[in-house]
Amino acid sequence: MNSIPEKISILLEKNPIDWQNVLEETISHFDCSTGTLHFLRQNTSILELQAQKGIPDFLMPKVSEIPIGKGMAGIAAERMKPVEMCNLQTDASGVARPAAKETKVEGSLAAPLIHQGKLYGTIGIAKPVSYDFTEEEISSLMEIGNLICQKIN
Repeated sequence: MNSIPEKISILLEKNPIDWQNVLEETISHFDCSTGTLHFLRQNTSILELQAQKGIPDFLMPKVSEIPIGKGMAGIAAERMKPVEMCNLQTDASGVARPAAKETKVEGSLAAPLIHQGKLYGTIGIAKPVSYDFTEEEISSLMEIGNLICQKIN
């Protein structure tokens, strides 16, 4: 069986790229239920939603455009490092926005899309249960992000 980066590489060879399929394959690999893929809008500090799964319709206005520095995706972009939460529902750090709790997910991971030190966007995955992502899982999501960057740069 192909490793997830190999599967993603194959999906990224399609023209045009089906970003929804790329995100759903990533979500499935990590046994998650929810996810988002945002690309950085050129010459701005706004992350634009490219694909999503499991986000309630009423939250779409809040996740369609995210400023860098706001919420998990925005903070991952700002720090250029993954941001993880074992349980988004009980987070008191202020990283998760109040509306994020409406997703009903708990274990969450947002990773910046970085290639050669440049930010291209973010990818986020989440489970409906409390969960601590392993270093290997975080590294794998970052690798997927790097592969995505090479197709959008």
